[in-house]
Amino acid sequence: MPAARIYLLLASLVLSGCASIGHYNPNDPLEPVNRGIYKFNDTLDKAIVKPVAKAYNAVLPEPAKNMVTNFFSNLDDVIVTLNSLLQLKFAQAASDGSRVVFNSTFGIFGLFNFADRLEKHNEDFGQTLGYWGVGSGPYIVLPFFGSSSVRDGVGLYADSRTGMIGHIDHIPTRNQVYMTNVISTRAGLLEQEKVLEEAAAIDRYAFIRDAYLQRRKSLVYDGDPPREKFDNGEDSDMPDEPTDNGDMNSVRPAMTAPVIPFPDQ
Repeated sequence: MPAARIYLLLASLVLSGCASIGHYNPNDPLEPVNRGIYKFNDTLDKAIVKPVAKAYNAVLPEPAKNMVTNFFSNLDDVIVTLNSLLQLKFAQAASDGSRVVFNSTFGIFGLFNFADRLEKHNEDFGQTLGYWGVGSGPYIVLPFFGSSSVRDGVGLYADSRTGMIGHIDHIPTRNQVYMTNVISTRAGLLEQEKVLEEAAAIDRYAFIRDAYLQRRKSLVYDGDPPREKFDNGEDSDMPDEPTDNGDMNSVRPAMTAPVIPFPDQ
């Protein structure tokens, strides 16, 4: 699930469109520190995670890669179901829970997406906090995990405590499962990374940050965030700027690549 938010962010760039770039963002008061961590993550991604993801894509046949993706998606649905309930979205929670039941049984532990007709939702504890009015707080870049915020960092920890992978007692096995999740997610986003190449001439750090904040805000408001107002009080036709009220967790960009899954996303 939240296994690699930074990579989910990468996917989100395609859906989110352009974000405002290269300007000071008041939600990023720790920018000098964040940029340093961003560079560390990006270097780690280029040196280790990305090459391994390319090898994974080259060696594993497509059906096998689909089964790995389905397996982790099913584990993610457990957390999605819990957070749907915490947000009082009972109909959605019933759908999410049904996905888990059907895919865990008829789908053989989630290897096959038996419940593909049921919509897969995106919920995590960071979104749950936002749903109940908790502001995102400053934008932060986490080592290994990438883009986050104070609120999403708390959500990441909470989801890791309730996620199925975190309850594997055998530490080597647990770490191997985490790493498989990260590599699988990273491999699935190699093609979408081309979006970042178009941002090479600009500030990629700012591009990733603003896209993350806008996507998280959209997720908290289920795709319908409040519009910004002009000084005269009229609605703006421009995309909302990230605000502390909004938020924005993975697309799991110049990118910093999580080596450890967001024990999710």
